[in-house]
Amino acid sequence: MPSHLSADHPAAQPPPRGSVDALISQARQLRGDMDAVRRDAPVDGTDPEGRWQRALCDLAMHQLNDLDAHLAQLRDGPPPAPAECMAAPPAATATTGSLLSRVGSAEWNLLTDEASWSGELYRILGRDPAAPPLTLDELPSVVLDEDRPKLTSMVTDCLIDAKPIDGEFRVLRPDGGVRTVHVMGEPVLGADGSTASMWAVLRDVSELRRSQRAVGETRDSLQRRRHAAQTEHRLAVELQEAVLPPWRGPLLLPERGPGTLELAARHLPSATGALIGGDWYDALELPDGDTLLSVGDLTGHGVAVTSGMAMLLGALRGMAMAGTEPGRLMAWLNQLLDASVQPALGSAVCCRYRPGSRTLAWAQADHPAPLLFRNGTGRMLTPPAGVLLGATPGAVYGQAEEPLEPGDLLLLHTDGLVPARPAGHGAGTADVSRLLDLAPRLRGARTAQDCVRTVVEEFGGTEREDDACVLVARVAV
Repeated sequence: MPSHLSADHPAAQPPPRGSVDALISQARQLRGDMDAVRRDAPVDGTDPEGRWQRALCDLAMHQLNDLDAHLAQLRDGPPPAPAECMAAPPAATATTGSLLSRVGSAEWNLLTDEASWSGELYRILGRDPAAPPLTLDELPSVVLDEDRPKLTSMVTDCLIDAKPIDGEFRVLRPDGGVRTVHVMGEPVLGADGSTASMWAVLRDVSELRRSQRAVGETRDSLQRRRHAAQTEHRLAVELQEAVLPPWRGPLLLPERGPGTLELAARHLPSATGALIGGDWYDALELPDGDTLLSVGDLTGHGVAVTSGMAMLLGALRGMAMAGTEPGRLMAWLNQLLDASVQPALGSAVCCRYRPGSRTLAWAQADHPAPLLFRNGTGRMLTPPAGVLLGATPGAVYGQAEEPLEPGDLLLLHTDGLVPARPAGHGAGTADVSRLLDLAPRLRGARTAQDCVRTVVEEFGGTEREDDACVLVARVAV
């Protein structure tokens, strides 16, 4: 094949062999390091982030393999002449083998209308090496219809305005396969300065573009997932804020009469703030003057859980307003969860405080029992029978009563308020004694809000894995 040089330029000298060998060593070291990273990349096809990371690793390996082959060709010199290449048996496909099987060259003589192709170009286009090469006029016949204007524009600019060619187009092979070809070329000037011929190097970049598309598709999938997660998180936060009572000051229930409860509560988010769960606290004055107190936790996180929590809390309020006692109320909540379209599990404590007699009637569903603080000491109330809500159809829940005295303080909380013990020390169980140890400090607190503040100061700064709620009710003196 004629030299790919214009008539007025001397032949370029090859680079020193030692410097190219050093670059090859560096490229292969980098390829080995990248291969180790790729082996460690997640392979779970269901995770968008894992697919994106894997696709990036594959693309990087593809480019490093090409770089290594380019450098080897730079060191070893150009491929054999076209006649020698065409004498060799054609490769099975243009997607396997060395880089040389994916890089071909061509020159089109404008004066004689002759074309000269390398054997590799025949393999890329899937054409019979015995067939004559396509002329510039014939070349568009193998190009996809939508890419022909692009090829025509590049060739015209090169031949008329002597602009270099640098672009891509897709070709349809005789076997029906479509390949993406990147072409780079220049005009070759004759002695009179006019364009005598055009040469080009054509590279099959189908697999490279496939890897790049895979990266783009997995990136888009990851971005859509993150956007969906952010939207779901925002909705869960808004729903939680709409459901939980927005107490900003002292709350007295009932507002008048003896035995009034002074109330305060706080929701403590998880350490990351990304997990919005189904924890709740609530207090409500009932039509007969009693006060409803409840805390609970629906398992899971996200919008589905917070909406389930809202449904459960609404049902609890409605049944309490109708006069349902705590034990029976828990049984109805259990039946509600058991019959839900989306099965869920929950724990809860429900208390009905009667201010006239200062009596607390309460029931629980596999939930931490209320703590009672009196005269500087604290104890956990003995829980009546009760299983997790939604776990056992037709479950029966017991009910207990506790007489209260002026100045008594009740502390209700959800699981996770107190950090779990370290491994080997009863991990996974709440250390209730740490809450009971707050008794002297709670006795010195002036208001229910001060009591909540004391609890938050003690446990609010911990790196909690899940969110939690605390509710304090103090019997007025």
